[in-house]
Formats: sequence, C-alpha cells, structure tokens
Amino acid sequence: MNDFILATSSTCDLDRSWLEEHHIPFISYTYEFEGKVFEDDCTEFSRRVFYGKMKEGKLPSTSQISVFRYMEFFKLLLREGKPVLYLEMDRAISGSFNNAVLAAKEIREDDPNAILWVVNTGCITMGMALLIKEAYKLKESGASFEEVRDFAREYGKKTAHRFLVDDLQWLRRGGRLSNASAFIGSLLSIKPVIYLPEDGSLVAYTKLRGKLKAMSQLISDSQKDIGEGEGKNIIVGFSDNKEEGEKWKERVKEAFPKASSVELMELGPVIGCHVGPGFLSIVYFAEERRP
Repeated sequence: MNDFILATSSTCDLDRSWLEEHHIPFISYTYEFEGKVFEDDCTEFSRRVFYGKMKEGKLPSTSQISVFRYMEFFKLLLREGKPVLYLEMDRAISGSFNNAVLAAKEIREDDPNAILWVVNTGCITMGMALLIKEAYKLKESGASFEEVRDFAREYGKKTAHRFLVDDLQWLRRGGRLSNASAFIGSLLSIKPVIYLPEDGSLVAYTKLRGKLKAMSQLISDSQKDIGEGEGKNIIVGFSDNKEEGEKWKERVKEAFPKASSVELMELGPVIGCHVGPGFLSIVYFAEERRP
C-alpha cells in the first residue's frame, strides 16, 4: 500500500512551495501579536512580517491546534479515499499532538475503514523537515504506508537537533528561563547550546560566553556524532539573519566535507516565538541523541 497521503504541520518550517510541489499537505499553527492572530503559512512573506514585529519589540504568543481543526483537516484529506500518514512535532513541545490523536480517534470511531495514523516524530522545525524529506524519498521509491510509518517512528528518535540561542530574553519570555538567569546571561553574552533529547525537552547542556564559541561547540559536538558526515544529509538553520545563516552553512560544509548535502533553512514563527532572531542550528541523523 504505497498510494497514500503524507501530511504534516507548518512547524516543519519547510517552504510552502516545496510542500506544494511534493504534494505534502500541512495544517497551519497560529501565533498572535497584540491580540491579532496570524497564520503560519510557511511563506517567506510571513517570516519577514513575524521577525519584523519581533524587532519592533512586540511579543508574540502561540496556541495549540484544536481537536476540531485537526478533524476538519484530516477529513478533507481522507475524502481522496487514501490512507493518511500525519507527522507532527514532538508532543513535549506542544499539546497539539494530543489533540491530533484525539481527532484521529474520533474519525476512526465514526468510520472504522479510515486509515489514519498520527506519528509523534520527536522532532521540531529543521529536524521535522529532515525526517519529512527522507520519508518522502522513501514513499517515492515505492515503500508502503507501513514502511514509511515505521521509518518515521524509528528515525525521528535518531534525528539529532543542536541549537544555539542569541538572546536569552526570548527563552525567559517563553517561560523556559528565569528573569535573573536571562538578565545575567545577557550581560555576560552567554549563549546556551541546546539539544533535544528523546523526551522532547529542550536541554541547555552547556553555556558559553560569545556566539563564536557556541558555534564552535555545535560543530565539535556534531563531529563527535557523525565524524566528517560521510553520506549524511544535514540541515542548518537560522532565524532572521540570512547573511549569518549563509556563513553558518559554509562553516558546516567545511566541517563535514563528506556530507551528501548541507541545506539552509529559516526558522518559522512558532518555534521562533521562543528563541527569537539570531538562532542557529544543525540537524542530522545519528545513532542516538546525546548532549
């Protein structure tokens, strides 16, 4: 059974044009500025509006996708008469995953013939993007629904996510850091180096003074995972500053000369609410997730 729909959410941060070209439908998360709700539609225009407002000092917030919205989305996909495999971001980052599961359960209770699976990828943003791209390749090669589902379950756990955050105030505003820690860290130009363990929590496993040191740490920790990156597809990410992102990409390419590819992506609004501009990341498949 390889005639099925592969679907996801906007938090994969893949560009809308790529998702449409590869026939991967997505449901949009929303975010809010000063009481006005915006849709994360995976477009460059939306990212520019979002980061522009952040730089003006406006504070964004996000909310979960409701069970009702998931039901509407899934029902629309199932009308095509094909099984649906839906890949969602880590359940520890957002309660939306549980709402997706409830929606799928209700649909299957109403229609026992509906084939609808919701997979907790254990990933966010560029990690989700890497998993989706590889799942799509597997699907196009003729793999069955079950094979792609099992791949997503297994390799989601093997997707290494490493980040650095430029301004600790965004983590503070998102409730992930105390006021005092953020204030002192900002004064000292402390940059937390963060990874995503299997339980989905964001863990700052080291804190360094200065962004260049933090970038070097991301590289050296990644090299411990994958050496020179032989045969690996790597995605690097940035938020708002594309020039910095391009330089980061070149640095990663130099560090992993045997990688099959190094792709650059920009962080979207939903995770961007919590880390702000100046974020940098690297993701890849590894044997395990570790600090």
